[in-house]
Amino acid sequence: MDKLHIIPRGISPDDDRIAEPARSIGKRHLVNILNYINFQDSTVLVNLKHNKYATTTSIKATPLPCSGDRLDCAWTGIPGPGLLGSHTFDSLIITDGKKCLLANPEVISINEQGISLLLPETCSELNNRKLKRHSCTGIQVLITQNSVILEGSLLDYSCMSFCSRITASPQVLQWINTAAPVSLHLYADHDLLYSGECMIIRQCLEQTTGVFVLAAVNDRFQRYKPKQFRSNRYKLLPSPNMRFVHPLTGKKIQLKTIDISGSGFSVEENEVNSVLFAGLILPELELSFVHSFQIICRAQVVYRNTSGNGEKEGAVKCGLAILDMAMDDQVKLLSLLHQTDNRNSYINTSVDMDALWEFFFETGFIYPEKYAFFQSNKEEIKRLYELLYTHNPGIARHFIHHEKGSILGHIAMVRCYENSWLIHHHAASKKESMKAGIMVLKQISCYANDLHRIHSAHMKYLFSYFRPDNKFPNRVFGGFAKELNDPRGCSLDKLAYFHYQHIKFNQGLMHETGELTEIQPEDYAELNRFYGHVSGGLMIDAFDLRPGTVPQDGLANEYQRLGFKKEKRLYSLLEGGELKALILANITDIGLNMANLTNCVTVIVMNESISRYCIESALSQVAGEYEHQEMPVLMYPVSYAERNFMPFEKIYTLCILNLEYLDQYFKFCDTFFSSIKKAS
Repeated sequence: MDKLHIIPRGISPDDDRIAEPARSIGKRHLVNILNYINFQDSTVLVNLKHNKYATTTSIKATPLPCSGDRLDCAWTGIPGPGLLGSHTFDSLIITDGKKCLLANPEVISINEQGISLLLPETCSELNNRKLKRHSCTGIQVLITQNSVILEGSLLDYSCMSFCSRITASPQVLQWINTAAPVSLHLYADHDLLYSGECMIIRQCLEQTTGVFVLAAVNDRFQRYKPKQFRSNRYKLLPSPNMRFVHPLTGKKIQLKTIDISGSGFSVEENEVNSVLFAGLILPELELSFVHSFQIICRAQVVYRNTSGNGEKEGAVKCGLAILDMAMDDQVKLLSLLHQTDNRNSYINTSVDMDALWEFFFETGFIYPEKYAFFQSNKEEIKRLYELLYTHNPGIARHFIHHEKGSILGHIAMVRCYENSWLIHHHAASKKESMKAGIMVLKQISCYANDLHRIHSAHMKYLFSYFRPDNKFPNRVFGGFAKELNDPRGCSLDKLAYFHYQHIKFNQGLMHETGELTEIQPEDYAELNRFYGHVSGGLMIDAFDLRPGTVPQDGLANEYQRLGFKKEKRLYSLLEGGELKALILANITDIGLNMANLTNCVTVIVMNESISRYCIESALSQVAGEYEHQEMPVLMYPVSYAERNFMPFEKIYTLCILNLEYLDQYFKFCDTFFSSIKKAS
């Protein structure tokens, strides 16, 4: 057996009590409570009084099953030498976490194994607990204060305080300043569950051990930087249940949600039995909507409002922020919420492909020149879009405004880089609804606002390509970039676009003047200096053009797992031994983007003295990696293509939005669309 568990006097963890007149409890009810404590493998406190000094010592004992008058208890540890000889039984304290009972039974026998008692007809309920305390096992405690570190274990907690047992040298224990705050950290198997500032409200030190009762300083905190345009919260009917195993107690908990958004939700619980407190991390919880419709996420409690803070008497409202969620669950949750906001708005739902293709042609999104480009591969593209729009893969999202059986608006995005998504295929039926195009743009913006802080969403940047003469994106995206006037928030870069015809070059001559090699670490640094000088925008970060910043082949493997193709290759182009250009080759399924901007080569010319012949010879080598005769090419900067009479067909503006600037973007859109509404 372990050493006897003695509770020091004057350090009762019952700091959350409120005094009330004693109430009498009958023997039958007492026996039921004792059997419940036995069923829960919990303990009672046996008070022993010293024969000479009249001091009291409380020790823990486990009650055995009880059926009537007699109660047998086993010590939870081995009594110290002489303890039973120097002490006499005084009283019995029974607590179930909420009620605390004081009984004065007669002693039948007492020895080193345990104690047998004759229960009285009645006992007294000392008081009612203001907040129920919950016993904890296996929770490690770390307390720090001014370079002092204390380690131990959590004995129990309420939603106002934590009781922990600490082991340290007497000198270190004396270093703790009880008038100053401490930092409390709670762990389970090295997984951090809570970290917060606390005050010491009680302590008891005995040589190398100490029992500390700590009270949290704050009942709310800001998980993320505050936003003006927060996620919309919805009261659903029926409201989902939150189910989880409490990380401190191991008990299963179910609470009803009050409202929910794509980034968090709130729940209500009974104030006395409350189990949540601000700062607590729930590693895994389930939001259960209806049978077989559940969402799993990781969340953290960010605030706790009691009845004194505008809540109804006896109730507590706790707000939780979603920390992480699988991609499939993100789509399920946001689909439900977008439907709640607008019944005609859909995210990644299965689509009638005939209706979708008809919509693309009718709206002019697929115009004759675009169709001429991919019509020879139309069967392959049909197969690809069937997979995209009916299997809902994690690398693609589509947003549709569907009303009265017709598609009125559409926009989509695809994950092209580790944390960057390409917005494309924006189309709307002007004949049926002028607002449909704006509605789907609002959808995709709200989707990003809800999820960009969730790591598994891999959403740090949104980018798109548009023609400068395309009025809508030029006024929205281009207008925002110009108003923000900060290329680290939203950048605009112009690129020349053309199709390279695969022809053979004299590679021997190429080797005499230029060399195409794998990119080297020092080449990244030169690229960064060049782009920072000419643009200062976001292309380097959004396109993963920094060494070692993303897992190698991680996104490519995800594409392959889902049945798609994705390769990314980087080359340095040298002429006369000097770095002159960088070539980024993205290889995907043809038609993933209808302008094939996901399946193209981007040439970044860092030194415009490089010859056109050297560029074309390098493109000839890279073109061998593409299946089709024509290889789409984007060239930056446009000035090189113009000066060297490159046969470019059009100019695209690359707009990249850093999602940390979404507040400013939403503010701009509010003003912009309000002006359109007034004008119409």
